[in-house]
Order: sequence, then structure tokens, then C-alpha cells
Amino acid sequence: MQVQAADRFAKRNALSDRALIVFLKHPRPGGVKTRLVLALGAEVAAELYRALAESILQATVPQTGEYERLVFFDPPDEAEAVRAWLPGLRLLAQSGEDLGARMADAFDRAFRRGATRVVIVGTDAPGVSRETVIEAFHALDEADVVVGPAEDGGYYLLGLKARRPELFEGVDWSTPEVLDQTRARVAAAGLTMRELRRRRDVDTLDDLRAEWPAVRRLLKSRPEVLAAVEDALRVG
Repeated sequence: MQVQAADRFAKRNALSDRALIVFLKHPRPGGVKTRLVLALGAEVAAELYRALAESILQATVPQTGEYERLVFFDPPDEAEAVRAWLPGLRLLAQSGEDLGARMADAFDRAFRRGATRVVIVGTDAPGVSRETVIEAFHALDEADVVVGPAEDGGYYLLGLKARRPELFEGVDWSTPEVLDQTRARVAAAGLTMRELRRRRDVDTLDDLRAEWPAVRRLLKSRPEVLAAVEDALRVG
């Protein structure tokens, strides 16, 4: 009886065949949007990040049966604060020494729990939505890898249908070389790749200017943050 109950519990809690991983950070002042801290201040930069993250979480809620969503957070020692911020979500701590190791680990954990298609997104590119995720899963029907290129030379989305640890090794993370290095690793492994539309991560004042219509909408419920960002854009 105990084994049967455990099996039923495991089936109820197993991933569907498609899993979305959302990578995010606890919005701690000084720990997020560090390239905007000088212009905005640590508190405003953190609130901007919070707004971006919450918008992507809201926009990627799946409809019944579409995909399972897992939220991987960093740093792990902020688990209590993240749970207070995002109650009711399936939260897991990121694990690994750098971004590549953390992503590889997250993919591995999703595949080990039963997914056969896994997509990961960050929380920096306005406009990423459930439709974006569905498009990525459809692309994986025909390609081994799907990537969403970012304007800064990185990517805002990566999708796989098998473990590919080699895609995360030796990459110069947080540099303009990330996407090109990933393309090279995909080609070297003999894999096929599909690219989605290019988007812009919001990391600098120039990014804010370029994405201001979308970001401004996100900040309407945060008038003090909105005003501070507008002031910074005028000055900068």
C-alpha cells in the first residue's frame, strides 16, 4: 500500500513531457540589474527587476496540459524570501558555480523528472510569453536545439530535447560571444538548431530607452519607480 501510494504521488507530481524553466534572482538591492545601479540606484534597479520578473511569470502561465513550469531561483540562501515573494509557485534553488553549470543542472533535473522537451527562459527580456514558449516547443519538433537570440549577443531562451552538457561548457557567459559560441557548439555536435525572433534584454539605459514603451507599462503600478526611471532616462 505504501509503494502504491508513493507511485500515485509520483505520477501526480511528475512533469509533463514538456517543461518550462524560468530562471530568476531574488530582487535584492545590489544583487540584480547591477549595470543600472549607478544610474537608478540599487533600490530602484531591484524594483525594476522585480517588475520584469513578475511580468514574465504572469505571461508564461500555461494553459491546462501545455507544459509544466518550474521556477529556479538564485541565490539558494534566499529561499525563504523567494517563497514569500512568489507563494504557490514550484520553486527550486539553482545549483552550480557559474551560469552555464546552473543551466545544465536545471535541464538535467527537468529531464530526470520525465520531460522530453525542456525550454529555459530568463527574466530580462520584455515580451517573452506563453506564446513564445509554445513556439519554442513546436520548433523542437523539427530541431534539436531552439534559441532565442538577444541583441547583446546572448540569448533569452534555450530549448533542448535531450541533455546537452557540451553546450554549457567553456562559454564566456555574460559577454557578447555567448550566442556565437553556442552556435559553434551546436554545429560541432552535429545538431540542428532553430532561432526565434531577436529580443532585447533590459540591462542598460540604452536597453531601457529601446524597450521603454513595454517597460513603462510594467511600471504603471509602481509610480515611484516609474518616476525614478524616467528621471534617469532624461539625465542619462
